[in-house]
Amino acid sequence: MCLSSLLFFMSFNMLLPELPDYLTRLGGEDYKGFIIALFTLTAGISRPFSGKLADTVGRIPVMVFGSLVCFICGFFYPFAVTVTAFLGLRLLHGFSTGFKPTGTAAFIADIIPLERRGEAMGLLGVAGSVGMAAGPMLGSWLAQRFSLNTLFYCSSGLALLSLVVQGTMTETLPKTQRQPFSWKLLRLESWEEVFEPRVLAPAVVTLLCLFPFGAVLTVVPDQSRFLGLVGENKGLFYTCYTGASLVIRLVAGRASDKYGRVPVLIGSSAIMVASLGLLALAQSAPVFLAGAILLGLGTGLNSPTLYAWTVDLSHPERRGRAVATMYIALEMGIGLGALLAGWVFANKPSHLPYVHLFSVFSVLAGLVYLLIWRRKTAA
Repeated sequence: MCLSSLLFFMSFNMLLPELPDYLTRLGGEDYKGFIIALFTLTAGISRPFSGKLADTVGRIPVMVFGSLVCFICGFFYPFAVTVTAFLGLRLLHGFSTGFKPTGTAAFIADIIPLERRGEAMGLLGVAGSVGMAAGPMLGSWLAQRFSLNTLFYCSSGLALLSLVVQGTMTETLPKTQRQPFSWKLLRLESWEEVFEPRVLAPAVVTLLCLFPFGAVLTVVPDQSRFLGLVGENKGLFYTCYTGASLVIRLVAGRASDKYGRVPVLIGSSAIMVASLGLLALAQSAPVFLAGAILLGLGTGLNSPTLYAWTVDLSHPERRGRAVATMYIALEMGIGLGALLAGWVFANKPSHLPYVHLFSVFSVLAGLVYLLIWRRKTAA
């Protein structure tokens, strides 16, 4: 599962450093915020369906569909030669992350005991972090040494390898719960099929703490260029960010199993606030990359803990939908962050600090929510 996730995350993350410049060359420099926002829009919309299908058809079919979308979309980027076609393809590409991670998290929750859930989610996060670190670095290298089309086809190839790995796995959804796929399963008959109320708390924290991720993904390519990180160094921010995230997940993967989910989330949120402050103040590449490292440490603690907390609160028979609810909040946070960042930035370097300050306020709101939650549950 970790190998499949590594390949999947590499597949679509390797595109990120090059897409803003590519869109600019197509004449769409004013739409940079939509690169992430449209991707997350369809990912968020598809979550209720992927969650329901994971609980009825199976975890593996949901993962296979997500990887298949990634594989197909990679081949079509070279043909998206207008702004409309490019943005339409980003919209379709989002279905990949709407399905694959939902099935993955449910699969992991099925096979890991409660007392090691945080550790397992941390290890899964390590695989994702390696993919996120290696992907942008490899993508920039391929684009510089070969061509953008080579980059797109390699992205598609990695998604295909992820599909091959999934073919070696055994379905974990009990046979008594499985149903053959039918179009009726895509009909949502109640609000509870969209939102799992048991996991409201982790969903709120996910939305507020993932808002900065969408903002950062939107402005980092331009901020990197303004600070002199060009060519093969364009993906250096992502490498520092995901490298730090990887290290902390290896070292502190069991932290939430030992100390509790909420205390770890409080600490990770404080680290994220400090990192975003550095990004807002960055006038040089070293300060900028220091912010990337701190952000990686904060999110490296934050993400697996949110996964584990979501699974803790979910009912076993609605685990797919609970995970999907958390992911809907994730996509909303990332999408809103990307849209606001694109609007605030407006291709003006002097506006970059304001983008990161909006992210600081979002994480602070999440931190306050966690403190209120802790006091409420303690009482």
